[in-house]
Amino acid sequence: MTPRPADSLALVTRVQAALRAPGMPFEVESTPEGPRYLRAPRTLRELLDATRAHGDRPFLIADSGRYSFAEHHAAATSLAVHCLGAYGLRPGDRVAIAMRNLPEWQVAFWACQSAGLVAVPLNAWWTAEELAYALDDCTPGLVIADPERADRVAPWTTAHGIPVLTDLTGLPRGGAAPEVRIEPTDLATLLYTSGTTGRPKGVEATHAAWCAAATTPRFFAATSVLCAGGDPATVPPQTVLMTFPFFHVAAFTTMFPLMASGGSAVLMHRWDAEEARRLIAEHRVTTFAGVPTTALGLLDTADAAGDELPGLAMISTGGAAAPPGLAGRIARRSDGRAVARNGYGLTETCGGVIANLGDRYLAHPESIGRPAPALELRIADPAGRTLPDGEIGELLLRGQSLFRGYRGNPEATAAAFTDGWFRTGDLARVQDGEVYVLDRLKDLVIRGGENVHCIEVEGVLTAHPDVDDAAVLGVPHPALGEEVAAVIVLRPGATAGPDDLRAHVAGRLAAFKVPAHMVLRTAELPRNPTGKILKRQLREELDALRASTTRGSGNCDADLEKR
Repeated sequence: MTPRPADSLALVTRVQAALRAPGMPFEVESTPEGPRYLRAPRTLRELLDATRAHGDRPFLIADSGRYSFAEHHAAATSLAVHCLGAYGLRPGDRVAIAMRNLPEWQVAFWACQSAGLVAVPLNAWWTAEELAYALDDCTPGLVIADPERADRVAPWTTAHGIPVLTDLTGLPRGGAAPEVRIEPTDLATLLYTSGTTGRPKGVEATHAAWCAAATTPRFFAATSVLCAGGDPATVPPQTVLMTFPFFHVAAFTTMFPLMASGGSAVLMHRWDAEEARRLIAEHRVTTFAGVPTTALGLLDTADAAGDELPGLAMISTGGAAAPPGLAGRIARRSDGRAVARNGYGLTETCGGVIANLGDRYLAHPESIGRPAPALELRIADPAGRTLPDGEIGELLLRGQSLFRGYRGNPEATAAAFTDGWFRTGDLARVQDGEVYVLDRLKDLVIRGGENVHCIEVEGVLTAHPDVDDAAVLGVPHPALGEEVAAVIVLRPGATAGPDDLRAHVAGRLAAFKVPAHMVLRTAELPRNPTGKILKRQLREELDALRASTTRGSGNCDADLEKR
C-alpha cells in the first residue's frame, strides 16, 4: 500500500535523521565551510583500495571485454606506476582522458587517483577544436584516449609534444601501488562544465570533495531500502545498465555505490533503446541509470514490444530535469515493482547532493527531494538575504562536496560564491525540508513584469498525450520585454496543432504563461550528451524564423525543420 504523502514525508524524515545520528554511518561535523562526513574515506585512493575486497566479482562488463574488481585494481595500479615511471609524471600533474564508455576509461581514471595525478575527463563527443580548447586550458602531461579520440587530439598533442596512450593492455600487472602521499586537500579532478551557455569552465575538485560524493549515494540508497521496510545489510549487489557518459558527474554518482557494494556496471558503446532492452535481459540488470530522455526511450520501446522489463527494480535519472509524469509511468507499467529515483547535482557539487525517491517521489514528482547530510542549502533573494520557506529565490549550497574553484578563472570563481555559499543559478523554493527547483535564472521569462518559469510550462506541455518533447524560452517583445515561446516535438501520428496545445496550457496555467509563439519541430530537440536542451541553439533558430515571418507582433506558429 502506497503511503499517503504526509506519511511518506514523515517516514523519510525519521529514517534520514536516524542514519545521520551520532555514531551512525552518515554522521557529520560542522566546519566553517559547511558540514563534513565523519566516516568518509580520506582520499579516492582509499576508496579504490577498498574494492579489492570484492575480488573476482564482475565490475565492468562491455562487448570489448570485462574486468573483475581484482583485475580493475591491478590494471589501475600498474597504469599508475607506468604514468609516474615511463612518462615521468609527478603527483599533481594532469592526465586527460578522452574515450567512450569503455572499461579502460575507469582504469585510466582510477590510475590517476592511485598515483596522485589529476584526472581530466574530456567530453567524448567534442570536436577536435573543442578538445583543443580544453587541452589548452588544462595543459596535461599525458592524454589517454581511444583510437577515435586519439585522432581528434593528434593535432594538439603533436604541436605540443604531449604523449598519447591508446593501449592499456600490455602493462605488467601485480606490482605494488606507487609510493606517493595523497592528502584530502589535493586536487583529484578537473571536470569541464557542459558549456550550454558559453565556453566550458574547468571545475577543480579535491579528494575530500569526491569522498563526500562517494558517501552521499550510499546515504540515499540506505534511505530507499529502509523506507521500503528492508535491511540495507541484506541487499545484494546491483547490476546497473550505465548510460551516463563517464565524463559526466552523474556517472560517478552511479559508479560509487557499485564500488562500495561490489555491484556491476554494464556498458553501452552508444545509446540504443533496443540494445538496452537486450542487455537488460542478458545481464539481468536490476537498475537503469541515465538521463530522462534515455529512460523515456527505454519505456517507449519496451511498451511497443510488450516487454515488462521484469528484472528492473529501479530506474534512476539525472543530468536534466525529469518530466513530472515519469515516476508515475514507471510505477504503473511495473505494477509498483520498479521504483523511480531522481535527484539534483552539478559538476560543481561532484554529482548528486539532493534526491527524491520511493513513495515520496511518487507523491511529489515535482520535488527534487531532500539534501544529503554533508550539504547545507538556503534560498536567497538577489541581495543574498535568506528567504523563508515557500518563497522563490536562488538556491545556494555549501558543504564537503563543493568544488574548489574554476581553473585559471578567479573572476568566475568569485562570482560563483557569496560569503562561502555557492550560487547554483537555479530558482527554487523549500517546503517541509524538500527542494523544488523551478527554473534556471537565465531560463526565467519575465513577461510584462510577470515571472514565467520555463520548466513549469514544459511540464504541462509534455503531459499532453501528443507531445514527445518540449522546450520553452523567452523571445524579445517590444512592449512586454519578453514573450513566451515553445518549441514542440510531436509524437508520431499526433494531430494536435498550436491552438490545441495552447488551449491545453491555458486550462492549467495562468494566461500570461501560455506560449504566444508555438513552433512544431520535426527533428529532435538539440541536446548535449547529458540530455540538457541547448536553448541557445533554439533561440538562434527562433530568431531566424521570426525574422522571416511577416506576422508582426502577433502569434508566430510554424513548422521548423532541422537545419
